Amino acid sequence: MKALVTGASGGLGLEFARLLAADGYDLMLVARSADRLEANARELHAAHGVTVETIAADLGRLDAAAELVARVPSCDVLVNNAGFASNGRFDTIAPERTREELLLDVVTLTELTRAYLPAMRARGAGRILNVASTAAFLPGPFMAVYYASKAYVLSFSQALAEELRGSGVTVTCLCPGATATGFVERAKMQESVLNRLPLADAASVARAGYRGMLRGRDLVIPGISNKLVAFSPKITPRRVLLWTSRKAVELP
Repeated sequence: MKALVTGASGGLGLEFARLLAADGYDLMLVARSADRLEANARELHAAHGVTVETIAADLGRLDAAAELVARVPSCDVLVNNAGFASNGRFDTIAPERTREELLLDVVTLTELTRAYLPAMRARGAGRILNVASTAAFLPGPFMAVYYASKAYVLSFSQALAEELRGSGVTVTCLCPGATATGFVERAKMQESVLNRLPLADAASVARAGYRGMLRGRDLVIPGISNKLVAFSPKITPRRVLLWTSRKAVELP
């Protein structure tokens, strides 16, 4: 069996790859950094004896999904983990960065799912794990595109999960909170209130998502505090919700 993991150079992507390798999956790892991918491939092969192939690719490009599918025509497990955020007032963020963010976080994820799903359904077996965030449950001033993108991933994933009910194919959406990965640095959020909060361990977050995927759950929110974040929009006045969300990520 083969698993494809995007954003596999480190963080959650690497942790998903470790879990899959331990269960005997041959792996296709995709990320921008060729050196880090190769190091991860050596580690996983040595530890578990599985075949590990790597593709160094920027998935934030318009044709990225089609190019990847041409190289990897099928998989049994698809982990859509790659993504990034931009922090700042929307009208000050470079349009090129916003476009790349949408392409990676929304378009590539959607196109990869569309490409691999038909064969999974024909086989009557397959698993898709899409990584969203607790950001999916609320609007995010100063990270407007990222929060909206994750809301899309959550809605898209749960809709597909319902469409596929009884087919043998499952779609799981993982919604972690702040986690110790390279996310904060790429988003340039080191000075944010959010970054001062305790960060979840990437291995434990990946494990929760992986177990949920194996159980066929449509939604996994690891940790009590994150479950409270997900629930808060149901009981919090919208104005208060927006203010709180803003203060968590706005830079001084």
